[in-house]
Amino acid sequence: MKRPAVALLFVLPTFLFAQTTSLLPGSPGHASTGAAKVSIVVPAGTMVALALTNPILSRSAKAGDSVYAQTAFPVAVDKRMAIPPGTYVQGAIDSLVRPGWLSPHAQLQFHFTKLIFANGYTVELLEPQEAKGTSAPDDVIPAMASAYVVVSSASDVLLDNGSQIEMVLQVPMALDATRVTDAIRDSRSFSLDQFKPASRCRPIPGSPGTPDTVIPGTPGTPGTPSTTIPGGPGMPDIVIPGTPPTPGTPPTVLPGSPATAGIPCPGAPFATANPKVQSYRESFQTDRLAQVSGKLLPAGNYEADWKGPGPLTQVDIRLNGNLVATVPARFVLLNRKPPVDKPEMDPTEDGSWVLRSIRFAGQTFALYFDQGAAPPAAK
Repeated sequence: MKRPAVALLFVLPTFLFAQTTSLLPGSPGHASTGAAKVSIVVPAGTMVALALTNPILSRSAKAGDSVYAQTAFPVAVDKRMAIPPGTYVQGAIDSLVRPGWLSPHAQLQFHFTKLIFANGYTVELLEPQEAKGTSAPDDVIPAMASAYVVVSSASDVLLDNGSQIEMVLQVPMALDATRVTDAIRDSRSFSLDQFKPASRCRPIPGSPGTPDTVIPGTPGTPGTPSTTIPGGPGMPDIVIPGTPPTPGTPPTVLPGSPATAGIPCPGAPFATANPKVQSYRESFQTDRLAQVSGKLLPAGNYEADWKGPGPLTQVDIRLNGNLVATVPARFVLLNRKPPVDKPEMDPTEDGSWVLRSIRFAGQTFALYFDQGAAPPAAK
């Protein structure tokens, strides 16, 4: 059963960055001794708050366009500053779903390629390669983000200057500790208020209208009474009729213009979590007895059910329709679709096998059951 890949990922594989610095062994924040260069290792799964420094416009935005941002909040590893606020980040749009009249939201997915610190120290976020002494696969996107944006289809901006999104490191990132320290001294904090809205929409105020114009009519006349001249003896009175009254003319009313309502601009777009939770069901096969999170899986054909994207998810594993295990897993986004299902297993000292991950045919995601364990060294 095929499902679309989920845009926003929170949990991530522990592989290597191919970048300007090298990943050192050990736990996050490990520092080497002696003459070796000291590194700060930002672990996979770290989320970095970003503020966009250029807008994404509704009419012109498309996949492949560059994205520029700055880190909006410091990232620390073992109580040590690793990425100061204001660090520049460069990336690109991978996919874009525009808002419609019946769906007032947009969805965007990004990948990031470069960090530039205040002192010019640059870290390339390249696709991981088969590194010496490791078995890191090369299909994991090193750093990505997604945005579910509440926005009207009438808005000319999908994400404005200063809009905040979260970049997720899908692999560990090693930084030169000395150059990071120098960058911290040169870094300057900034306020989100400094970003000017990019929208060209300006509200059109309404008008109160105009009152009616009244042209007075002419007044009427009361007329005159009849005049009676008494007649002589034996003669009748002589009556001279008066003039009748005139009604005059009514006033003339010229209607005024009606009031008009103002035309507001669409509400400002804002990124939020996707309210829809995706359900998944995928099949896989094992050809040997394997352990996964302490559960034993005999060789056979299995189905995995879970809800994504995480950060962590619980996976129900079924054999012939029967639930055999419920285990925690990490949901990982890939940059290409494998042609076949690919369970990856590691041997243990006692000769058994441990199921570490599963890639599914035709899907751009994988499940990892290692809970953050580093990949074994290649033999």
